[in-house]
This record gives sequence, C-alpha cells and structure tokens, in this order.
Amino acid sequence: MTDSQITAARGVSDLVRDAQRGSVPALDQLITGHLSLIYNIIGRALHGHPDVDDLVQDTMLQAINALGGLRDPERFRSWLVAIAYRRVQMHMRTRKMTLMRHLPEPVDVPDPGGDFAERTTAELVVADQRRELAEATRWLEDGDRELLGLWWQEARGDLTRAELAAALEVKPKHAAVKVQRMKAQLELSRGVVRALRAKPICPELSSTIRFWDGTVDSVWRKRLARHVRACPKCHFHQAGMVSPERLLLGMAALPVPVALWAGIQAAFQAGATAPPLITTASLAVHVAQHKTLVAAVAAATVAVGGGLTFAVVNEPDTPRAAAPPPAAATTPPALPSAAAPTPTAGAVSKAPVAPRAGTTDIFVAPGGSDDGDGTQARPYASVAKAVAVVKPGQTIALRAGTYRPAGPISITTSGTAEKPITISGYGSERAIIDASAIPADQWAITQKASFWTVRDLEVTGARNATWTCLACTNNTFQRLTVHDNAGVGLMLRDAGTAANQVLDSDFYANQGSGLSVQFGDGDGNVVRGNRAWGNRQDGIDLGSFRSRVDVQHNWSYRNGANGFALGGGSPAAAAAHTVRHNAAWGNDGHGFVDEGNTAAIELANNTAFANTGLGFSMTTAPAVLRNNAAAGNDRGDQALSAGAKPNNNSWQVDAFPFRSEDASVAEGARTAAGGLPGTDYLSTGNGIGASMSGE
Repeated sequence: MTDSQITAARGVSDLVRDAQRGSVPALDQLITGHLSLIYNIIGRALHGHPDVDDLVQDTMLQAINALGGLRDPERFRSWLVAIAYRRVQMHMRTRKMTLMRHLPEPVDVPDPGGDFAERTTAELVVADQRRELAEATRWLEDGDRELLGLWWQEARGDLTRAELAAALEVKPKHAAVKVQRMKAQLELSRGVVRALRAKPICPELSSTIRFWDGTVDSVWRKRLARHVRACPKCHFHQAGMVSPERLLLGMAALPVPVALWAGIQAAFQAGATAPPLITTASLAVHVAQHKTLVAAVAAATVAVGGGLTFAVVNEPDTPRAAAPPPAAATTPPALPSAAAPTPTAGAVSKAPVAPRAGTTDIFVAPGGSDDGDGTQARPYASVAKAVAVVKPGQTIALRAGTYRPAGPISITTSGTAEKPITISGYGSERAIIDASAIPADQWAITQKASFWTVRDLEVTGARNATWTCLACTNNTFQRLTVHDNAGVGLMLRDAGTAANQVLDSDFYANQGSGLSVQFGDGDGNVVRGNRAWGNRQDGIDLGSFRSRVDVQHNWSYRNGANGFALGGGSPAAAAAHTVRHNAAWGNDGHGFVDEGNTAAIELANNTAFANTGLGFSMTTAPAVLRNNAAAGNDRGDQALSAGAKPNNNSWQVDAFPFRSEDASVAEGARTAAGGLPGTDYLSTGNGIGASMSGE
C-alpha cells in the first residue's frame, strides 16, 4: 500500500473503533464515506435494476448491525465489500429461483432492452463503443457481472487488488486470473454484439441466428463467438476496439441517489440518542419515518435529471495501434538476438542464422527509398517493394525501425528447395511492421508463396487478419512476435498447406486466435516452441484442418477461449493431430478440446491447469491420451468419449504436486536463442505432464 493508502486505512480503523465504542458521528462518517463505493459495486453488478437501492440499504444495515463483531478494524473496507458482494450473489440466486417457479407468468425482471445497456445508459450520448460495452455486459454470466462491479472499482482506484481478492475470498493471484477471465468474456461478448449489429450482417451469421429467439445466454454467446472468430467477414467488424479499461475509466462514478443518502443520514440523525450500535429494526423505522422526505427528494431528482443517470467524462477514445498487453499477461519478452536457435525436443530442422553483412541481397530501411536499388547504401523503404522484386535464393534484411505500410502486402514469388527466400531482421536489429494504416477491410499480409523463411520480425496493429499464408508449402516462420492485431495473428490455411513450420514465436493480445492452421489440408505441418497468450479467441486453433498437424512444446495461456482447439469447424474436420508436451493454463475455455474432431487425436505428456472449462475435453474424438496432467480446472480434469483410450494420466494415478505454480519465468523473456525459458512451473518430475524445460 502507498503512504496515503496506509494513512487512509488508519483513519478508517480509528473510526471503526470509535463507532464500536458508541460514537454515532463516527458510525455516520463510516457509512456515508463508503456509500458511494458500495453503491457503485452493486449498481454495476445489477446493471441498474430497481432493487439496487434496497440492496445498498440492506448492505449498510447488515454492516451496522455486525460492526461490533469486526475484530480487525483495518479490514473494514474489505469486510464491507465482501458483504455487498454476497448480497449481490444472494439477490441473483433468488431472482433465478423466482423465474423458475413463476414463468411463464410475468416476473419483475429488468427489460432486456432497458437494463444496463439502455435504461442505465440511455440518457448518455456517448461513443458507440461505450454503448457496445454496456450491451455486451448482458451476455455475461452472473458471476462475471458480479466481478465486473468489483473490478470497475479497482480500475478507478477505489479498491485495491487485495480488497477485491478478499471480497472473492481468494488469494490475489487467483483473483488476477478470475479478473482476466472476466475481461476476456467481456471482450468476447463485445465481438458478438458488433457482429450482430453490423450492417449488412454477415450472411452466414444471419443463417446461424434465424432460429434464435433473442434470448441472451451463454449457449448462444459461445455459438455466435465460434462463428465470429472463424469468419473473415465478421473479423472486419472487430477492428479498432478500445480496451474496456479506457472505456470504463471515461465514465465517472454512479452518483448515489440523493434520496438514499438523505434517508440514511436522516435515520442516523434521528437515532443519535439510540444505543451505540443502531439495530437493523431501528434504522428501518427511522427510514420509514422519513418516507415523505425520500419521496420528495426522489421526485426532484427525476424531474431535474430525468432519472438516475450514469455520469460520463466525455474524452475522445481512439484505438492505439499497438497497445501493450494487459499487466496480467506480463510485459512483452525481449526480442531474441540473431544467434542460431537451439532446437527444442523433436526439432525437425535447424534454421539458419539471421542475415549478416555479405549475405544479404536486398536491404530495406525506414529511411530508405523505393527508388533506390536495395543495396545497403541505397535500401528500399518498404517491405512491399522488397517482396515484389525478390528472386529465388535471395535474402531480404530489414534494418532496425518501424515500417508503416499504407496498403496490404502481397507475397507471391516462391523460392525452391535449392533456392529458398529469406526475410528477416538484419543481424540483431529489431524490425517492426506496424500495419495500422492498412484498411480494415483488407488482410495486412497475404502470402501465396512457398519455400520462404520469415524470421525475427514483429508485426502489430493490423486492423484485420495479420499474416495469412494461403496454400503455402515448405515455409518456416520463426522467432516472430505478433501482437495487438484485430484478427488472427498467423494463419496457415486452404488445401495444399503442407510441410510448414511455425517455431519459437509469440502471439499475444490479438483479437482473433493467436496462431491457427485451418480450413484446408496438407501433411507435414509442425507447430513447435510457440507461446500464445491474452488472445481474445483460442490460443492455438486447428479448426477445420483435415490433415494431421504435429503440435509440440507450445504454451497457451490466459486466452479468451480454449488453449488448444484440435479440430472443429463446420463441417467438423477429422484429423489425428499429434499433441505432445504442450501446456495450457488460465484459459477461459478448455485446456485441450477436440471441438467435434472424430479422429484419433494423440495427446501425450500435456498439462492443463486452472482453465475455466475442462482440462481435456475429448468428448467426440476416440483420442489416445497417455501421461497427461490436469489439475485445478473449474469444470474438472477431463471428459472423454466412449472410444477414448486413456492410460497413466494424472486422473488415473495417485495425486501429485507440481514443483511450482509460479508462472513468472514461463511467461517472461525467452532465451537468447529464442527458445522457451526453462522452468519448474507445472513440472511434475515423474514423467506425467509437459516437459517445461524449454531448450
């Protein structure tokens, strides 16, 4: 805590002690001083429902009545927030039971068109994205809406992470995971809202929803999200989303209705001669005695303000082309040096080192000119120029700096087995392609060429799909950093996609999946040594790919959907992927999921930890599972089809501890050669689960 927070905490604890000794002014100051905090937590969790005032009053009454039993005055704020959080949970459970008992009779529930999305914010003429964000909250589960109310206060600085964790009754580290999951669900819901509101709407999406009755629930959110993340047309509408933190921080606190404040204040004043701790019953009487005042003030508030408003600070919010990943996802790892990588286990081939002086045929530099000749003395200025003139056997080197193409880049010249083409950063220099100026209705980089090595580049800011390789063969993508793009980070797709390798790369904070091999077929594709985190959709996605992909030694964590999606699509593809020594943790979906794949997927020595869904969801595939580990997943370790063949997995043998549950090294910088950092995180040491040794 900061010095000011410590001072404030001491002041509150002194007030608590005074109130416990019988000081009504101290009790008055405690309650009124925290009324706005509690009102905002409950108000946002219930998105403006008429019961908000009652629940706030009930929370304060409960706090007053139980204050004498609070043994640690320093924990007053956490204690009070926990009471509010439990009241919200009880209220939501009660309303669900009421619905189940009385439907189809009318029940006093908030109008779907008039709750948080409209009734609480209808008075506000704010940016479209704030309205989208408000509407997206309707798609959240109750638990996520409850957490949103707490997290919003943390984002404003009114709650600390420790206080938020105390309200959830979990450790701060676990609270961080829950917050990250909630935010991922919120962003997923925003994508669904945008796709549904698009004009014209995607024809395939229109067909999907033709039997939808408009009910907002988790089943339809998942169904629609599955379409949105796989559809290039719908991806166009996902571009340029501002982070929820920036949208929410542009909104001022919900003002406490004067009526509520005045009623509680009047009750305190009228009860000044009452016993030191005012009882629930006595305060209720005092409030009832002031109904006339409350009604009058309420009427005046509505007349003047037009209802309970949601105050907003109208600041322009423009998307940043390359925003850093959320704090929970760690800072981006430093780009590796140009030294030759040390292959991880199962390596297929050893890639050459980055180009050095004397080995480069074409130079590109931010200060160059496309009227130059591409030499080191007269480099080109644009990547598009270099890939347009390159010939088989040549090497393109990008000097340090940021390249900002105004239009999409197309790679169409293929190399050969004897004369491959390489594009890379020059030596250890850092080259960044900022694709934010490319129109949002076009893919940033489209490759229709084979026998390329793409290495040591950073790509960010794309407003649609980032790097898409169509029917490519014999390409190597290595040591790439692809982040903060509006679509999939890297996608290999279409029939004839064969013998490609994606190695030692990081894909994070993309609005689509991090890395995907989809919508096609082809043998010999390898995905090894990669990390995918903080992406809105799946970390690594093999949806609709009809041939086996070799997936080894990859880590996928804290993504908005699944860690590893090993099939799926429409129609679902049947491919017996080989999945070995991969780890999935903290994803807002399953760790590993077949998504309708009917082939015998082989899963060996993989680890699934603390995912929202199942560790291993192989409910369709006759999967072969051996030596896999699963622990701490919200919906359980596994769900397997009748044809699955499990052997020696953690759920079949004696329980075991992980050597470490500290992910800091795994989520930190890569090795100098670009390999995964060796760590004891999620390591068992007994041959079960993923090898986390990195290189």
